[in-house]
Amino acid sequence: MTDETGKLFIGGSRKPDDTLNKAEYLDLKFGNRHGLVTGATGTGKTVTLQVLAEGFSKAGVPVFAADIKGDLSGVAAKGETKDFLLKRAEQIGFQDYDFEAFPVIFWDIYGEKGHRVRTTIAEMGPLLLARLMNASEPQEGVLNIAFKLADKAGLPLLDLKDLTSLLNYMAENATELSKEFGLISKASVGSIQRALLVLEQQGAEHFFGEPALKISDIMRVNPNNGYGQISILAADKLMMNPRLYATFLLWLLSELFEELPEVGDPEKPKLVFFFDEAHLLFDEAPKILIDRVEQVVRLIRSKGVGVYFVTQNPLDVPETVLAQLGNRVQHALRAYTPREQKAVKTAADTFRPNPDFDCATAITQLGTGEALVSTLEAKGAPSMVERTLIRPPSGRIGPLTDAERQGIMDRSPVLGLYDEDIDRESAFEILASRAKQAADAAAARNAKDELDPAPPAGSGETTGWTLPGFGGGDDDQDQQRGRKTVGRSGYQRETIVEAAMKSVTRTVATQLGRAIVRGILGGLKR
Repeated sequence: MTDETGKLFIGGSRKPDDTLNKAEYLDLKFGNRHGLVTGATGTGKTVTLQVLAEGFSKAGVPVFAADIKGDLSGVAAKGETKDFLLKRAEQIGFQDYDFEAFPVIFWDIYGEKGHRVRTTIAEMGPLLLARLMNASEPQEGVLNIAFKLADKAGLPLLDLKDLTSLLNYMAENATELSKEFGLISKASVGSIQRALLVLEQQGAEHFFGEPALKISDIMRVNPNNGYGQISILAADKLMMNPRLYATFLLWLLSELFEELPEVGDPEKPKLVFFFDEAHLLFDEAPKILIDRVEQVVRLIRSKGVGVYFVTQNPLDVPETVLAQLGNRVQHALRAYTPREQKAVKTAADTFRPNPDFDCATAITQLGTGEALVSTLEAKGAPSMVERTLIRPPSGRIGPLTDAERQGIMDRSPVLGLYDEDIDRESAFEILASRAKQAADAAAARNAKDELDPAPPAGSGETTGWTLPGFGGGDDDQDQQRGRKTVGRSGYQRETIVEAAMKSVTRTVATQLGRAIVRGILGGLKR
């Protein structure tokens, strides 16, 4: 059975007497209307995800998906002839079933099982960063001030040490900065710094930095056969920090939303995005974050991007988001507890009823690789739900070997683009440089003071400097011109940057100390 033009073959539906009914398709022109794949563990969700990814790829649509268990990597290898696959193809009348490999790019935040994928602190933004750190409202306010301060002072925030240096600066100069930006609590700054330390220990330093991922590199089409590249994010290790996993994928969705142009309703999607273990995105998420997800899902359709959530329970997805998902594949659910029974009812109620069977009953009776399927058809209306045997995939079911994965990475179209870190001048280096200048100027003044008597009070002699773009009043204007005012008492006030010098010096010393300790401990282990 060949795919109809412009449609993705999902499987074959069955009549109540178990005879073949008809083929079930997903119309590509409705592929950007989003979707949901749900079901209990072991019911076939990963294979369904692979089947959909293969279908979109074959239609020339790039795909991005997270690989939680490593099983999805097999799509890069040609499938193997097995009796149960051939039997399933025969059951659904899939006469043209064949095996083939699909073009894959492997990605990994840690750079172990794929090309490094990073973003900068600035691109992440304060909202998602606050979510990543589980920040309180006051802490989120401090983060917003930090980003505004960095933008105004020309301090690029690229990696964790940039943000740490800026926070040190803010803590040391909280009183001065609060006059312009609002209250900056040293306690909140300290809490954020502790949270950043936790993120660093969890491996987040691998995620923040340059070169940052270019959206165009996950939207490639293979030049040899016209298949869409399937980008697979290795997430087995990443899942040890589920908040980082969820925040990263939400950031990627947000970047797609911000960068891609409006295309309306194309004949096929520009990109299909699979969000596996989607419940991690919504667990304990604040309302402002849920609103952001709903906004992105609702509006990204017009950018030609389809978002498919994969999770165990339809209750994992908020109703406002669930309402945006037009294509549904529901695998079996268990209904032993009241919550599970509610989930079954919720899933059943989202389908257009089929008079041939009861949805709620069928959901609890589905076998492995069997699902209730409803997709959008003419004019975007949902089709009547059908009990469907999902087609067997053409790629391998199961993971690649390490050698096979490395071979694919060695032939990757992005080879060499992201594998080496770039550490250009940013907030950390700029603050350190300015602090050193202030320290040198202070040392020169001290040397001069030893030779010359102090200027008389009120003489107007000034020295020193401060960050550009801040302050108000005569004293601050003098500082912006490169001077430090001497008051009537002859006491020279410490400028903001001189204070910054102290804080940055402490930051550099602390990080150097950590590196030395790690080196010593590493030597002891050997």
